[in-house]
Amino acid sequence: MDKSTQTLSKSKILAYRQCPKRLWLEIHHPELREDTAEAEASFKVGHQVGDIARGIYDPGQKGVLIEPYKIGFSAAFKQTKELLVSKQPIFEAAMTASDTRILADVMLPINKRGKTRWKMVEVKSSASIKDYHRDDVAIQAYVATKAGAELEKIALATIDSDWLYPGNNLYLGLLEESDLTDEAFNRMDEVKAWISDAHRISASKREPEIEAGSHCNQPYSCGFQAYCSRDIPRARHPVNWLPNIRTKELKSFIEDNDITELREIPDNYLNDQQLRVKQGSLSGKVYFDKVNAKKDLSGYGLPAYFLDFETIQFAVPIWKGTRPYQQIPFQFSLHKLGRNEKLSHSEFLDLSGKDPSKVFADNLISSCGKTGPVYVYNAGFETARIKELAGRFSKLKSELLAINDRIVDLYPIAKRHYYHPDQCGSWSIKKVLPAIAPELSYEELEGVQDGGMAMDAYLEAIAKETPAARKKEIEIQLQSYCKLDTFALVKLWQFFSASRLKFGNP
Repeated sequence: MDKSTQTLSKSKILAYRQCPKRLWLEIHHPELREDTAEAEASFKVGHQVGDIARGIYDPGQKGVLIEPYKIGFSAAFKQTKELLVSKQPIFEAAMTASDTRILADVMLPINKRGKTRWKMVEVKSSASIKDYHRDDVAIQAYVATKAGAELEKIALATIDSDWLYPGNNLYLGLLEESDLTDEAFNRMDEVKAWISDAHRISASKREPEIEAGSHCNQPYSCGFQAYCSRDIPRARHPVNWLPNIRTKELKSFIEDNDITELREIPDNYLNDQQLRVKQGSLSGKVYFDKVNAKKDLSGYGLPAYFLDFETIQFAVPIWKGTRPYQQIPFQFSLHKLGRNEKLSHSEFLDLSGKDPSKVFADNLISSCGKTGPVYVYNAGFETARIKELAGRFSKLKSELLAINDRIVDLYPIAKRHYYHPDQCGSWSIKKVLPAIAPELSYEELEGVQDGGMAMDAYLEAIAKETPAARKKEIEIQLQSYCKLDTFALVKLWQFFSASRLKFGNP
């Protein structure tokens, strides 16, 4: 195809808005693109929300779904044009103008003085409006208007994260609309300029000279980052290892001086934790305040529990009484160090596909006993999930909140008192554990090696089409992963408390 005359999709115009180089590469060298698993997952969620939106906006099923990828775009443009003189809802309406094409998620007919006008609704799986959503809607409005659609209203529908699913596939209320009519119409000249420049960029034979920067991840993670950064010298000790770069002075110094290496930042710009990262990284020496780490844990006796959760979230809830994007725990692992100094393990995992919340809560209460510290890593996550369960199950509230009262967080102890150069500025358990207990490795686990993989594995396991043998395989993988998480907590506690107890493999 002659690239000087090809039609650009809305996504290509948005790619241009992020970075003209990204647009050029998508046109001329799409083979260089490397999409992340997160990007693919987001794409699937978008389709799912779109399907639900059709049921919400067309409960009587009187509308028409345009399918350009089945019938071809030329046929889709023709079908849409014919439907725009009807009074039926249209979904994925295909329109083209200014050598740009769009698919409008929802087109709803409005009778105004005997004439049919249209309300266009763009549906997003996000729980809030982003600036790039506004750009998206502006492009949709421009092309639809130029294509001859008589637009009366333009809205953006996002997910209401406070909405509770009532069950029975009733999703009315999942989406909340924001009226962007005036804003979209007022940006017509702006959009026209974007489209013109995007076509100029795409038709060029020369790759735009744009350096990698913060735009590579805003608003999306660009799939061409590996290509664009291939010739950039790698910093030995990157400045992004510094935790919590928040002060205006530090940010300005880094940006104004194009700082890439930790050694280039004067100590007076850094707080104690950042200075620890800089000094430890440059010297290769481990920082460990043994005395105060032990002191922080000295007030806690036995029995002691070591707890970790795995959760799943759905943009479109599937269980009654749950909210969009609510983190629902489906698994826990619990190591217990008894008064007899013997280590035991218990666990819970529900792969039935039913809401695991109540049975999870019951098992958690029975497993955690009544007394003794409950150690976690980065307590905000577990305590929030327990608090949510307490809010849902009033009869279990006091027992669940009693567990929260016993939680002891090992994460701040690690941040205050320990840093190994191999942590590269991170105190995630997967960075701290190899330094403290190198004999333990998540990489040796089969199948599930991190939280994201655990979510994917759970979704596969509860799918109806998953064979029983594969489901059993996933069950073992999830149990092994979560068990390693809590055994890692045991090893961290042992290290920071200077315990002389010996433990075997998890």
